Amino acid sequence: MRRRAIPVNVAMWLLGLFAMTPLLWMLSVSLMQPGEAAHFPPPLLPARPTVQNYVTLFATTDMARFFLNSLALATLATLISTTFNVMAGYAFAKLDFRGRDALFRWLLAALVIPAQVAMIPLFLLCKELGLVNSFAGVLAPSIATVFGIFLVRQYALAIPDELLEAARIDGASEWRIFRSIALPALTPILVTLATFAFLASWSDFLWPLIILNDTAKQTLPIALANLSREHVQDFELMMAGAVVTLAPVLLLFLALQRYYLSGLLAGSVKG
Repeated sequence: MRRRAIPVNVAMWLLGLFAMTPLLWMLSVSLMQPGEAAHFPPPLLPARPTVQNYVTLFATTDMARFFLNSLALATLATLISTTFNVMAGYAFAKLDFRGRDALFRWLLAALVIPAQVAMIPLFLLCKELGLVNSFAGVLAPSIATVFGIFLVRQYALAIPDELLEAARIDGASEWRIFRSIALPALTPILVTLATFAFLASWSDFLWPLIILNDTAKQTLPIALANLSREHVQDFELMMAGAVVTLAPVLLLFLALQRYYLSGLLAGSVKG
C-alpha cells in the first residue's frame, strides 16, 4: 500500500509546487534590486536579495495605516459575522418557531443573487443611515451571510436532540444550552466560518472602494490597486505590496487548515 501511495504523493507535491510557483516568484521579485525584474528573460531568483523594496513601501506610502485598517476591519467582521451566523444557524437547526422552514428556504433562494446586485440598495441604505465613508458602513455586509447561516445549520443538525432535551429537563435555559452544549460541538465549523469571514473581509475590494472616499480609511486591496497605477514600472515595489497583502491570510490559512478542512468536510455530510 505504501508503494502505491508514493506516485500519488509525488504527483500531489508536484501539483502543489506548480500552484505555489506564482507566489514564490512574487516573493522572489519583491527581494530583487530595482529594475531587475524588467530584464528579459525575467530572472527566477534575485542576484542580490534586498529588503529595500519593503522599506521603501512603508517609508513612502501609508501602507502601515492601510494594513492596520484592513486588520481592524477583518477582525471586527470576523467577530460580528461569526457571532450572528452561529446564533442564526443554531436557531434554524434546533429551535422550533413559526415559519422557520419557509424563512430558511427564502434565505437559500437569496444565494443565487450576485452580491454586486445588492450593492446599490445597500449603499443607499448606508447613505440614509449616515454610514458612508465610515468603517461601520464597510462592516455592514458582514453582519450575517446566508452562506454562513447555512453552513452552521447543516453542522448543528448533527447535535443530538436528546442531549438538548435532557438539558431542558434539568432546567437549563436556552442560552445556557447554546453556550455550554452547542458551542463546544460547533467548534470546527466556528473556525471554518471565522476563516471564511476573515479572508472575505481582508480581500474585499469593491465594497470598501464604493463606501469609502477618505484616503486615510482605505484598505490594503485598494492601496495595492493605487500602488499599481502610481508605480506601474516598479515591479519589485508592487510585488512587495502584494506580499504584504497576501502574507497574513496565507499564514492564517496554514495555521488553521486542519480545523478549516475538518469543518468543511463534516458540514458537507450533515443533515
